[in-house]
Amino acid sequence: MSKKDKAQELEDLISEDKIQQEATMEDHNPGADTAAPEGELSAEERLQVELEKEKDKFLRLFAEFENYKKRTSRERMELFKTAGQEVIGSLLPVLDDFERALREISKSSDQELFKGVELIDNKLRETLRSKGLSEIEVKEGDVFDPELHDAITQIPAPDKKLKGRIIDVVEKGFRLGEKVIRHPKVVVGN
Repeated sequence: MSKKDKAQELEDLISEDKIQQEATMEDHNPGADTAAPEGELSAEERLQVELEKEKDKFLRLFAEFENYKKRTSRERMELFKTAGQEVIGSLLPVLDDFERALREISKSSDQELFKGVELIDNKLRETLRSKGLSEIEVKEGDVFDPELHDAITQIPAPDKKLKGRIIDVVEKGFRLGEKVIRHPKVVVGN
């Protein structure tokens, strides 16, 4: 049984329970809504009470339906975001490989090869940027933030000013929208 089926079954049980409670209250409290001194409602008053009950049920059902639409819309948006996140996350190692390739090709004398690979790298980065990917800016000397950075090791700080600060960035980090999809891997001074 799926989660939606279970949720619907639970909602049905709750609705049935509410109807039974209302019926029980009416049985134990007959004429509580009446102002007639003899305890009996006229046909018109009885119809008015039933109309009010039906209006109340309709309004509650309408509110539940609106909440359902909002919830499913939110879930659908989250699904689209996570689907894109998986694809973009799997392309991050390709960005790393392009960066390493450009470093190595720049050492060679073939500038045409360097320009070609650089164009492909730029096109890939621009495409991912248009989909919401942004690099997390980290540089040497920044304060280490355990919520944002992923410390892979600690080494003795070469300077007292670098204690508790980032000494080296091993791997860049990225955000997709506001969510961090890969934390920057850094070396911290102690």
